[in-house]
Formats: sequence, C-alpha cells, structure tokens
Amino acid sequence: MIGAWLDALPLVAILRGIRPEEALDIGNALAGAQFRLIEVPLNSPEPFESIRLLSAQLGQHCLIGAGTVLQPEQVTQVAAAGGRLIVMPHADVRVITAAKRAGMYCVPGVATPTEAFAAIQAGADALKLFPAELLAPPVLKAWRAVMPRELAMLPVGGITPENMASYIAAGANGFGLGSALYAPGRDADDVGRRAHAFAQAWKSSLQGNPA
Repeated sequence: MIGAWLDALPLVAILRGIRPEEALDIGNALAGAQFRLIEVPLNSPEPFESIRLLSAQLGQHCLIGAGTVLQPEQVTQVAAAGGRLIVMPHADVRVITAAKRAGMYCVPGVATPTEAFAAIQAGADALKLFPAELLAPPVLKAWRAVMPRELAMLPVGGITPENMASYIAAGANGFGLGSALYAPGRDADDVGRRAHAFAQAWKSSLQGNPA
C-alpha cells in the first residue's frame, strides 16, 4: 500500500529538469530531510538514467519513480530503470492500468470529480489534485465529502510551506512539491534546506490540524 510510504512524510519531491550527474546529491539531500517519495518527470534530461541511479542508491528507503508519464509504454521503461512509482498530470486509465499490471504505484492527476472517480475505478493508489492553484481548499473540502475516506489526496502546483496548512485543514493527505523545492541549477545544500522547511511545515500544520 502506498500509505506505508506516505505515513512518515507524505511529501513527493518533483525533480523536474534534474540531470543524472546531480541526481544522487539531490536525492541524498531529500532523504536526509526524511523525504521518502521522489519523482523524476520524463521531460527532464535523461530521466531514465536519473531514475536508475536514484533507485540503485535510495530504492530501499525511498519510493522512486517518474512523473509526467503520458503513455502506457513509458511505464515499461520506468520499470526497467528500477522505478516503482508512476505519477501523471492526467487521468488516462490506460496508463493507470499499465502501471497496476506492472505492480507499480500510480498517482494520476485529476481536476474534476468525474476524472477522480474514473481514476479510482482504474486502480489509482492516490490522487494528484492538479493544478492546486485551481483546486483551492474549499474545492478540496467539497471533494473530501464524497471521495473514499482512505484515499490519499495530494495537491500539486504552487504549494509552499506557507500555504500547506489551509489545504491540510480541508483534507489534504500530503503534497507534491515542484519548483519551490527543486529547480534546475539549485544545489543540494539549497534543496536540503528547502526540504527541511517543507517537512517542518508539514509537522507544524498537523499539530494545528489534528485528525
């Protein structure tokens, strides 16, 4: 169950634009901040090599995979590189089905309840609410009333340590973190500092919004 990976710290590091030669330094910085879920979007330079390196180094302690997975055949390539997580910006049930057949976790992106329920029916392990800028906390709260209680819902897009609390209060179970955490050219020390800030914001927000 993906919940086992989300329990410790349900923050997904989105490393869009990362290069293989920096992947391990960045990955180790994230692991040092207790991050356990890392995705390399497939529109990054040599994404499968970065996934291979991260999986070999951190795969026992972190769930490594790919983001921006658009086609079913890409699932096979991710699996061959050692990835175990498929993250999508959309809710293509063909990709979800391919991921589940390969024994992988799948987190599709959804922007409407219709997409959400279709993704759940296809076997989604969690839902990526994307873009979160359009799916504000009041929208998430309304969704929460009808979605399966045990299903993790992860807003992605524009998330910062400062706005996490309002989403958590509305029912978010975690977040995907993009350019506020990592951007090309940002070194491992900087990413590590940002990762620690996000982790602390998550813990502080939980204290203010007990389950």
